[in-house]
Amino acid sequence: MTDFNLKSTAGRDREFVFTAKDFQRVRKLIYDHAGISLNDSKQDMVYSRLARRLRATRIDNFNDYLALLESNNKAEWEAFANSLTTNLTSFFREPHHFPLLADHVLKQKGKQRISLWCSASSTGEEPYSMAMTMVDAFGSFTPPVTILATDLDTNVLAKAEEGVYPMERVEKLSQDVIKRFFLKGSGSQAGFVRVRPELRAMITFRRVNLLDQEWPVRGPLDAIFCRNVMIYFDKETQLRILQRFAPLLQSDGLLFAGHSESFHHAAHLFRLRGKTVYELAKAHHGPR
Repeated sequence: MTDFNLKSTAGRDREFVFTAKDFQRVRKLIYDHAGISLNDSKQDMVYSRLARRLRATRIDNFNDYLALLESNNKAEWEAFANSLTTNLTSFFREPHHFPLLADHVLKQKGKQRISLWCSASSTGEEPYSMAMTMVDAFGSFTPPVTILATDLDTNVLAKAEEGVYPMERVEKLSQDVIKRFFLKGSGSQAGFVRVRPELRAMITFRRVNLLDQEWPVRGPLDAIFCRNVMIYFDKETQLRILQRFAPLLQSDGLLFAGHSESFHHAAHLFRLRGKTVYELAKAHHGPR
């Protein structure tokens, strides 16, 4: 097949030549590294995000840049993966999940410790929403809960750990929630809010690639949030991850998925319990 330049949908001339062969190399690299399947519609997105990396590394063509990645340059691998991961999130996104989480953990009352895992924490809105839910459920800013929050992208993890957000990120929350769970910035921090330190104390942030051979995650867990992540993986990769989730959960543990995700192909592992909420299939119930 003759190689050709991929045209920008905006019809503009590109700063760098980006061929079909380059795009296929990118697809293979990000799939092998992070399990992300890029379809043809992502060509312009890939170009615009990676063009920034060419400028940052002062490399003037994609062939040399991709050769750098293929030589396993660790620092650039991290920047490459960060560039191609999407981090759309908000506080209490898919809000029906949080009352279900609260009801579930309250059934565990009397346990010494509730353990939750947010496996795609992005900039932190999701694990902090989980933490706020736990405060409300237990009526205490020091509930018996630990939350592990992980992500592939080190940049967003750093923002999550800092817990500082522009005011517009919380404007859809009620004034009561903002007052109880956030501190308003002043002076140079005017226009920003910081999550209360009690929420931050509940959460441990760590980098985890779901394709890694080992995860720094200990079970048994009471719930796993893996929302709007599986859509980037093919069915085979999804199944491998779900096979690893199952033994990490308590026998009555819950798996929360994104609104456009379904795991029918893993019915031997998980069964639907509610709207995008899964429990272990019957074969996995019993003593662990």
